[in-house]
Amino acid sequence: MPVLDWLGKDKVINHHLDVPFRFLDKKFSVGASENKIIHGDNLLALKSLLPEFAGRVKCIYIDPPYNTGNENWIYNDAVNDPQIRRWLGQVVGKEGEDLTRHDKWLCMMYPRLRLLQKLLSDDGAIFISIDDNEQANLKLICDEIFGAQNFLIQMTRVTKRSGKSTEIFAKNDDSLLVYAKSAKCKLNPFRHNDAGFKFRDEFFEQRGLYKLNQTLDYDSLQYSDSLDYPLTIDGVTYYAGSSEENFLKRKAGEHKRADWAWRWSQEKFNFGYANDFIVVKKTRNGTRIYTKTYQRATIDVADGNYFIKYSERTAPVSSLALTANEFSNDNATKDLTSIFAEKVFDYPKPVALIEFILQLATDKDSIVLDSFAGSGTTAHAVINLNAQDGGNRKFILIELNDYAETITAKRVELVGGEFDFYELGAELFDADGFINAEIPREKIFDYVYFAETQKHYEPTDEKFLLGVDEDTAYYFFDDAELNFDLLAKIRTRANSYVIYAENCTLAESELNDFHITFKKIPRDIPRL
Repeated sequence: MPVLDWLGKDKVINHHLDVPFRFLDKKFSVGASENKIIHGDNLLALKSLLPEFAGRVKCIYIDPPYNTGNENWIYNDAVNDPQIRRWLGQVVGKEGEDLTRHDKWLCMMYPRLRLLQKLLSDDGAIFISIDDNEQANLKLICDEIFGAQNFLIQMTRVTKRSGKSTEIFAKNDDSLLVYAKSAKCKLNPFRHNDAGFKFRDEFFEQRGLYKLNQTLDYDSLQYSDSLDYPLTIDGVTYYAGSSEENFLKRKAGEHKRADWAWRWSQEKFNFGYANDFIVVKKTRNGTRIYTKTYQRATIDVADGNYFIKYSERTAPVSSLALTANEFSNDNATKDLTSIFAEKVFDYPKPVALIEFILQLATDKDSIVLDSFAGSGTTAHAVINLNAQDGGNRKFILIELNDYAETITAKRVELVGGEFDFYELGAELFDADGFINAEIPREKIFDYVYFAETQKHYEPTDEKFLLGVDEDTAYYFFDDAELNFDLLAKIRTRANSYVIYAENCTLAESELNDFHITFKKIPRDIPRL
């Protein structure tokens, strides 16, 4: 597989492992929910989400900077932002001064995508908006991080009907890259286009509306003698696409046209006619036999027996599905202006785009993450879809810029959303490498248990017990020494133990006798 290289890659390829772990500091709440809006650098914020959300996020949508070089937007669309430059100086070093804007963009994106990949569930998918400035580069690093085999599609989205014009070309689109986490990814089949379903009969409640777009003798691929038979309905006999005379000639071996045969066998027709899937209709070209196409009912066969199958009609999602005007930036601006009564944000994404993604990639209880939250469109779409289908989807938004509260959170509040608003809090380890004394014990337990097991910590009845995983019990005794007095406090029985403590006075042989692995605080605490 081709792998992209760029200046600074060697410094950032594993940088997500070096990102300091910081806890989230709740500032205020709007209502009562599990939704989160986080103000801060998304690299740090994504790391802080790992203990609780690794492997749990069903759908990720991000709209990263397109790196056009335009630095006049409210959302700075370039990687010359002072915070990015400062980060590049710290991570890449002096070499960062010579990077092109594409090198800088890749250095910025790579560790963030690595963390997003960890947060995504095995059955989940990530959707990334991008334009031609970085599309090719993004595709290659996503192939590397998510696996080329997990690339699902690149969709074209209309941005503006008039487009951005040069002397020769008008640019009217950007792209949506879609990757699965793994082969276990489960996306929802899309409902078939409902255009043309306008008729209602006595079966509407079960079958939905129906349309009459195909005659029974429409567009046969080839002539089949078994499908060329006379049909008698209400005393009138019909022949496929022709007269009785032509029917007799065909049976005598003369010229046979492909459309002179029915689409259904005699048995299927009999079943369909008995169950109201057939309509005989007079037209300008004579009497025609139509088959009903229902929204939620089809004729199926099993073991030679026909039956009615009830299900929503589905169709593959076209790579051009987002070229309808409802997905354009014009509508996105209208969405936001209607909420704030003024223009507060340049180039937001339309709610319809995110609703489309959520319908494709979530169920009613999914967790949805947007780490380049901008004006908060993703949360708005989650709220809308939950209202439509009674879902309980949760959203997590991360926004670096200062408008995280005044625009992002405010928009969510104005459209009826509930959430907790967070800032990035204290680091787990202080400058000397010791555990920060400000951190509550439960948060430390959460971090350590996840770092050890990749499982999520749930409080137990036993004070110092982190949990049991694969018959190994994990304990964390802060400000304590591992000795026989401490062992006497352990109530949970397991095949083996991992015990964190300040020191240990037990001999190696004694640890082995009790199947104990001793880990010194803070030296042996894993770094995520």
